[in-house]
Amino acid sequence: MVFSSIVFLFRFLPIVLICYFATYLCPGKAAQRVRNLILFLASLVFYAWGEPVYVLLMLFSTMSDYLHGRAIDACRSQKGRRWLLASSLCINLLVLGFFKYADFLIGTVNALTGLRIPLLELGLPIGISFYTFQTMSYTIDVYRGKARVQRNLLDFAVFVTMFPQLIAGPIVVYTKVEKELHDRKADWQDISYGARRFIAGLAKKVLLANNIGMLWEEISALDYGSLSVLTAWLGIAAFALQIYFDFSGYSDMAIGLGAILGFRFPENFNHPYISSSITEFWRRWHMTLGSWFREYVYIPLGGNRRGLPRQLFNILVVWMLTGIWHGAGWNFLLWGLWFALFLILEKIILGKVLKFLPRIVGWAYSMGVVLVGWVFFQLESLDSVTAYLQAMFGQGARAWYDGRTIYLLLQYAVVLALSLFFATPVMHRLGEAMDRSATGLGIAVRRLVQKVVPALLLLASVAYIVDASYNPFLYFRF
Repeated sequence: MVFSSIVFLFRFLPIVLICYFATYLCPGKAAQRVRNLILFLASLVFYAWGEPVYVLLMLFSTMSDYLHGRAIDACRSQKGRRWLLASSLCINLLVLGFFKYADFLIGTVNALTGLRIPLLELGLPIGISFYTFQTMSYTIDVYRGKARVQRNLLDFAVFVTMFPQLIAGPIVVYTKVEKELHDRKADWQDISYGARRFIAGLAKKVLLANNIGMLWEEISALDYGSLSVLTAWLGIAAFALQIYFDFSGYSDMAIGLGAILGFRFPENFNHPYISSSITEFWRRWHMTLGSWFREYVYIPLGGNRRGLPRQLFNILVVWMLTGIWHGAGWNFLLWGLWFALFLILEKIILGKVLKFLPRIVGWAYSMGVVLVGWVFFQLESLDSVTAYLQAMFGQGARAWYDGRTIYLLLQYAVVLALSLFFATPVMHRLGEAMDRSATGLGIAVRRLVQKVVPALLLLASVAYIVDASYNPFLYFRF
């Protein structure tokens, strides 16, 4: 079940919200327990809608880390606590590794040795990378003393399985929602904000990501040897916009649903395509994943506290892990190493150089690196990656552009222009200006935007969903 589906929008979500808010009629602390129970059961239904078998895997992960957290808290021996933490991490990583990387490792061994070990052909449990990182962060924080142990199994299960951010994040660490798990209440302001945020994310997804994604689908289906240089760049730029609006739209919807239910989920994107360095780009893109790796991998490795050589090594390790976290394939490892290369160069010298150059130069450099990186990310075959990069950089007797380039530019001109515009913070800054305005006109415009625009966006989005057949969520496969 996806957020941008009729089943979710007009069946699942209304039923859940009616049941959830009916609990506010209940007196005392019992209401909070009932709310958590409803949220837990709804989350199981949401997850089981597409993968009923893997609900058991998610519940196993939940129970394992709940028990490990209790055991770590009760243990008075530091050595024992370390062993319990190691046990928790090993179980999480073994489960993630088995389902996500087993076939890749078997295939690699077969290719290198000539053996014929049969593949397991396991389906990838949706969201396993996200909820595994969340449960791991809990046991680590309990061990560190940064989080109080959760003794209520239902509350902990809600933290792990919460359907708004279960499938594709944002990655929410336990300490961010610890208080809200047992004491939350959404007022009308929260509900209004959450609804607007959800609708904005839905519009990003179905009106922008889906439509610009069709341009990438059209170009990626062509013979890469026949692509002109501009067509190749146009295609990967379309994919860059598609994955941004797809994933940031999902994050917006998750944050909006969280606000409606009384939770404050962290922001996940901050207009990454305006960045003037790769370091800045990764401070703006998938920010919760970056924060997770920084807190639980980079800093424990020593961060920047042990000199520049060790810092560069730590960056390399983090980005190798970031690459393979996204998928079991050599292309994802190369994608991680590609960004590690430029992050290391920026730490050594390039970052200092960029500070003296006009921001537009840094932006052009960053977008070039990012677009090449998306080629590694999206094309699974190394032969396809090579062929597409050759097209982008004009290797061979390639034209700079051709009739197909002009046709595609004209056909997708409107959605390209809108996507580029909404990838900038212009609308965000206009909204902030309206919020600060105290004039009668400013207040009137703000009310119009807050009430009429979301209704129009919802109407347009639903109309698109009813009519369209192309409606993927790209990050579900990670």
